[in-house]
Amino acid sequence: MIVIQLAGLRVRLENRYPFIEKQCREFLCPGDAADFAVSVTPEEIREEQKFGAFSDGYCESICLYRHICERMPEYNVFLMHASVVEVDGWAYAFTAKSGVGKSTHTALWLKNVPGARVLNGDKPLFRVEPDGSITAFGTPWNGKENWGANISAPLAAVCFIERGETNSIRRAPEEDAIGRLMHQLYLRGSRESVNRQLELMDALVRAVPYYILSCTISDEAALLCWSTMRRDVPAAAGGQSINTHH
Repeated sequence: MIVIQLAGLRVRLENRYPFIEKQCREFLCPGDAADFAVSVTPEEIREEQKFGAFSDGYCESICLYRHICERMPEYNVFLMHASVVEVDGWAYAFTAKSGVGKSTHTALWLKNVPGARVLNGDKPLFRVEPDGSITAFGTPWNGKENWGANISAPLAAVCFIERGETNSIRRAPEEDAIGRLMHQLYLRGSRESVNRQLELMDALVRAVPYYILSCTISDEAALLCWSTMRRDVPAAAGGQSINTHH
């Protein structure tokens, strides 16, 4: 049993295998007190192993995070499949269909944008704040590249990535953003949890601007995206909220 901190919450993991303890070492908290606890049954682990020859510990980790994400909406927190890069204290999220090149584009930001670092490469958490802004949080579940850190940052913008013959970026209408987000959110769990996640998605849509980047695999694509999305960040944080355009 371990306690970790995720999105400002203390979560107790009632684990059977040591795999998760190594995975979550940067997120460990002292003591037993927790906002909620999750556990996994042997049946769930066996069900997960139908998808591949994975170890019990690895499958337990996947199932534990699934249960965590089903509870998080109670605390205004949700999972969105995305790669999040932090630059100058602000978070920029990239989403795409599987195989489009989300990780490749992230790597191009790391190469071309000074000070860029990955907050989470695959499964970050997002919290809706009382003022309506969104904060992105790193988690121990961060994709096959294992890109991420135990850090958080206010979300500045979200970009949907598409493959293209040339590089171009445009604002996404709200209706388009909603349709694309539906494929990236973790809409599972009880009816109450799913309904709450949809409410949080509505807050996400209203909080930040959205872009659609049609791009090649090039330095120019990353620089175009960065120069466009950074315009939505206030010149000085100083308690100001992110500009909204919806």
